[in-house]
Amino acid sequence: MATLNFLYRSTRENSNLNIRLLFRHNSNDYVIGVKTLLKVSKVYWERQHNQKRPKNIDVANRQLEIKSEMNNIENFILSAFDKIIPELVNKNWLQNQIDLYYNKEPEKNLIPIELVKFIDYYNEERKGEITLSSIKKHKVVKHKLERYEKAFQKIVLISDIDENFKAEFVEYCKSENYALGTIQRDLVFIKTFCNYAYEKGVDVSRNLNKVRIKVKTEIKHPYLSFDELKGIEEKEFNESLDNVKDWLIISCYTGQRISDFMNFSSKMIREEKGNKLLEFKQRKTGKLMTIPLHSKVLAILEKRNGDFPKAISDQKYNEMLKIVCKESGITEKISGSKKMEIEPDTGIYRKEEGLFEKWELIASHVGRRSFASNFYGKIPTNYLIYITGHSTETMFLNYIGKSNKDLALEITNYFN
Repeated sequence: MATLNFLYRSTRENSNLNIRLLFRHNSNDYVIGVKTLLKVSKVYWERQHNQKRPKNIDVANRQLEIKSEMNNIENFILSAFDKIIPELVNKNWLQNQIDLYYNKEPEKNLIPIELVKFIDYYNEERKGEITLSSIKKHKVVKHKLERYEKAFQKIVLISDIDENFKAEFVEYCKSENYALGTIQRDLVFIKTFCNYAYEKGVDVSRNLNKVRIKVKTEIKHPYLSFDELKGIEEKEFNESLDNVKDWLIISCYTGQRISDFMNFSSKMIREEKGNKLLEFKQRKTGKLMTIPLHSKVLAILEKRNGDFPKAISDQKYNEMLKIVCKESGITEKISGSKKMEIEPDTGIYRKEEGLFEKWELIASHVGRRSFASNFYGKIPTNYLIYITGHSTETMFLNYIGKSNKDLALEITNYFN
């Protein structure tokens, strides 16, 4: 149950009252505040508002006027609160309700209610908050929705996103040979757009939270073990493949994304207390990083006269990385998924699950995943999380595929 409090939060003689919405959800207490347009004097609020049976007729009339307005605001806000999912209640939502109460809706009229158009609005509104990588992913979802609309000859509104949409969208994506994991990610993006639209005052379905699917089979992403990395290190290649091999080793011992490690330079290295440290800013997160350089990385730098390997494009790196791993004998068959052309010469690719030789599934991300997996249990998890940049330990453990059963079995080692 929610409650609403009114407060005078200014040092001025006259000011607008603030409101605080207080509610409890999932054992957590929430307090959200915004300002109203209800203006009173400091003297009135502190000395007159709570007077019982005031003798001054002007004070009595002012009390009646202010309390009536407060009651109207309270009823409006609490009525709106009762109609929504508590997870969606935040400061933006509360401010929108106040705007609605005062009929301030000019911005709302400019907000698209068609989902495809709203995606462009979302990217523009949050341009400074989301990465270019996220914007690209959003555009992929947008184009998929455009094809869906064309197939069903209809325009999808934000308010249409419910269980019926989910069922129809899932069937459409399956007919286009999209993997279930891809469909699941698309639905997560779509719900994100809808939740943001709701904060902006756009109507959404009451069943929005039910727009989700569970992926029954989880595809584990490959990583390279220390033994496999040793085999790759010892393999001799021509100059261009040797360049890729060295980048692979560097990525597996620094745990960084290709957008970061492919931009490493000797200028980023400094020495402190006899240790070589690498300082850089992560492209994706904007986070300033300082990480120690592993002896494997230092050996590559020494081999290259203090410089990192030559930078190459992401696409070229991924293509040549597969060759390096194949020629190094990374040929064990494992389950996974890879993009494959659905029919010859169509140029249309979809992810397919199955058994593949491990080198076929290797891409630039294998370095970060190998670092996290290989050093888990050898380096304290909080240190690993610092280097990989995961927000929580749960996210990190999911990333390396550790289940509750795995953790339980590892804990038994400390009982013996």
